[in-house]
Amino acid sequence: MTMKTNVIEPGATVVKQPRNRISWRTIIPATFLLIVVFTSVFADVLAPYDANTQNLKAFLTEPGSEFVMGSDALGRDIFSRLMHGGRVSLLVGVSSVGVAIIIGVLMGIMSAMIGGWIGEAIMRLTDLFLSLPSVLIALAVAATLGPSLLNVILIIGFIYWAPFARMVRGEALSIRELDYVQAAYAVGCGPLRLLWLHILPNLVNTIIVMATLQIAAAILLESTLSFLGVGVPPPMPTWGMMVAEGRPYVELGWWTVLFPGLAIMITVLSTNLLGDVLRDRLDPKFNRAR
Repeated sequence: MTMKTNVIEPGATVVKQPRNRISWRTIIPATFLLIVVFTSVFADVLAPYDANTQNLKAFLTEPGSEFVMGSDALGRDIFSRLMHGGRVSLLVGVSSVGVAIIIGVLMGIMSAMIGGWIGEAIMRLTDLFLSLPSVLIALAVAATLGPSLLNVILIIGFIYWAPFARMVRGEALSIRELDYVQAAYAVGCGPLRLLWLHILPNLVNTIIVMATLQIAAAILLESTLSFLGVGVPPPMPTWGMMVAEGRPYVELGWWTVLFPGLAIMITVLSTNLLGDVLRDRLDPKFNRAR
């Protein structure tokens, strides 16, 4: 029995393999999102005041010891409302993307596995949804159905299914042509078993990456709808609604707009950064392209 040994010639350059170090691009967004999730989940315990309790004597109180982030025009504590608003944003973001994943994966798998005119029809429908302006469609549908938490989740989920469908179809077609998948099909593996054992498991990483990026888009769209008055209705606080309520008083109380606006911006930015990190680590095609 012989053993192979690698010999390094004199003068040869040794290339060190890069270590999987955790960079600031991972630590900063992950830390902020953990804070948002923690404060949102435990808002009932952590919030110093009730989010909807009005105190007209505290009209537009500046940030200080009594109100950490100030109060709004109705004397409500902005810090407490931010915590409860984060709960709504996270719920809408995660739930609506869950709806989009279910619809998109089903559509993409059907288009790839069935093919023919059915597959082409699904892809043309996908192209139609991708070409439409998401904000205008969401605004029109929300105005027709009326503001409610369930409507916002379903509307955003129905709008964002198309990217998942296109991605799943492309990946499924590529995976289906791999040698080991063709070999499994040749030995009698049925379409459903082939789908369950070989195709879907290889789609998980890509779906996770896209879902993270779509959650950021869903949070931003929910904030837009709430700002325009067709999103989640009062008295449930949302970040977009807080910006809309504070806009008339921005000259008297800048904090009524600044803090919810920062919450939206930093949450969306952190989610996008985390999605980029996950793409770098989980998407082999992206790594090869680099």
